[in-house]
Amino acid sequence: MKLVLIIGAGAVGKMTVGQELMKITNLRLFHNHMTIEPVIDIFGYFKEDTILKLREIIFDDFIESDNYGMIHTIMWAFDEESDWEYVNNLVSKFDEVYCVELIASQQVRLQRNKTENRLTNKASKRDIEASNKRLINHDLHRLVSNEGEIPFKNYLRINNENLEAKDVAKMIKDTFNL
Repeated sequence: MKLVLIIGAGAVGKMTVGQELMKITNLRLFHNHMTIEPVIDIFGYFKEDTILKLREIIFDDFIESDNYGMIHTIMWAFDEESDWEYVNNLVSKFDEVYCVELIASQQVRLQRNKTENRLTNKASKRDIEASNKRLINHDLHRLVSNEGEIPFKNYLRINNENLEAKDVAKMIKDTFNL
């Protein structure tokens, strides 16, 4: 079972690239807000332990399916041990792991933070002012890897600041022969 892990800071384009990659491969998309939004709707706030439990069930059941593979998107704070543990646990479940790191400036990401696709798929981002504050606050963490830090042999770093999501998806597909 294949896993394409798309990582990057908030509003870098992880979900949008994942949507485009799903269109041109047999991979299924499981972006991080597919569990975040329902939990916020039910509890009225971000409840991390519940989100992680839901994801675990989905990963375990997906691996038992006949699907070709999964695209999963996350913000990986490289300065947080819990994020390393999450990623290591996740990738241990899959036979083949491909890691794609997307990078764009905060200025570009703040513009992307209010795009129609993002707001349609992520209700918690619709209060633009609050969402921008969260984006800036998340940037206090180290969300871009250091040279050689990503431990996967199948790794691709893309500055997608001036690229269309469909072009980035094609680069990923072609690089990893998906």
